[in-house]
Amino acid sequence: MDDLGLVGQAAALAEGAFSSRELVEHSLRRIEEREDLGAFRVVLAESALAEAERADRRLAAGERLPLLGVPVAIKDDTDLAGETTPFAVRGRHRPAAEDAEQVRRLRAAGAVIVGKTTTCEIGLWPFSESAGFGCARNPWNPEYTPGGSSGGSAAAVAAGMVAAAVGSDGAGSIRIPSAWTGLVGIKPQRGRVSGFPRRDPFNGLTVWGPIARSVEDAALLLDVLSGSHPEDAHRLDPVRTPFATAAGREPGRLRIAVSFRTAFGVSGRLDPEIRAAVERLARRLTELGHKVFPADPDYGPIVLGLVPRGTAGVAEWLDSMPEAEPEPRTEAEAMIGRVVGRRLLPLARRMDPYLRGRVGRIFRYADVVLTPTTARLPLRVGAFDGMGYQRTQSGVAAACPYAWTWNVLGWPGVNVPAGLSESGLPIGAQLLGHDSDEATLISLAAQLEAAEGWTERRAF
Repeated sequence: MDDLGLVGQAAALAEGAFSSRELVEHSLRRIEEREDLGAFRVVLAESALAEAERADRRLAAGERLPLLGVPVAIKDDTDLAGETTPFAVRGRHRPAAEDAEQVRRLRAAGAVIVGKTTTCEIGLWPFSESAGFGCARNPWNPEYTPGGSSGGSAAAVAAGMVAAAVGSDGAGSIRIPSAWTGLVGIKPQRGRVSGFPRRDPFNGLTVWGPIARSVEDAALLLDVLSGSHPEDAHRLDPVRTPFATAAGREPGRLRIAVSFRTAFGVSGRLDPEIRAAVERLARRLTELGHKVFPADPDYGPIVLGLVPRGTAGVAEWLDSMPEAEPEPRTEAEAMIGRVVGRRLLPLARRMDPYLRGRVGRIFRYADVVLTPTTARLPLRVGAFDGMGYQRTQSGVAAACPYAWTWNVLGWPGVNVPAGLSESGLPIGAQLLGHDSDEATLISLAAQLEAAEGWTERRAF
């Protein structure tokens, strides 16, 4: 069952190779066996088995849906009716009255939700640890973090608990844990996947998307998740061609710019193993027939589009929680948002056309930008325990300076595995695209996967 992936599991269920109950029981056993990884904040064994039995009856009656009977996981920033959404913050949380739009779409596709995965407080950091809800660990080496803030989702997939999971990405929170656990993670275009009841999550920074072992699995899950709610602040027309189709076709000859520059200037702190892995991937792309060359996006003052959105978003989320008891560093971020972020938010929004025009000039001569996903290899669990806001912020900014710019722009990005370090820890690279061009990134990632064979590299 583990070797089939999301697409294979759905097909096997439709063919009657095994039942949904058998598949969900397998998933629940795997979750229990690797409980030490802390991937899940809550496991929904009873309801998942009941959903599996209903799925089996529907399958027996001839019903067919994209994920009918397939177990998946969601991140603990996502409302699930009857469950709380603490987002790793202690407090008096009330159970959600309704499913979030992503959950509604998963259920409409027949998916069985087995649990909600571990994250960090309000998704702030590239690790998935909190004082109130424990920590997620990396299946490749449990002494290290799987990343964050969708680290629990990544750990669940990398450890074979589920074939795919949903994460969210406000500054790299899908791509970073995918990089550090050897997975494919897609940050879609802003507005592609609804965040409702969050109408404008983190003021446009955050989007939800898939984490999976293969491109075709991630593409299928993205197809299921895609769509707008009438009350969303950002809405897109439905795509004409499914992303699963893009995963099965050749990308054609592309112009690919390779960049190691960060928005704060040329980084001197990039781990040499990561640079070497990205350069090797660039050579592989050249062998595949693409035009690959060094070129840097002109980021300009893009940080001014990040800080007001992010800090104001943390303040909004924290202020909506009854009797919240956040860590001091989370409260510090929220205070910045209340005092400064909210005041600067109109300026950040007005800058959008200028920043998109400035950074977008690279797409006059490139179709895709290739960069590292992170500057450092996975961090050790507890590396930032007890640290205040300033030390934590500077430390994580040095480790993960490459992903957040595309959140400000709202454009799509895909993490792809780029190999393993000498110590056996995964390395990731980003394929970054222009406005609404997920299909090109998915086709290119699928071509790379066929050449690289990363689905054979497993932590279990």
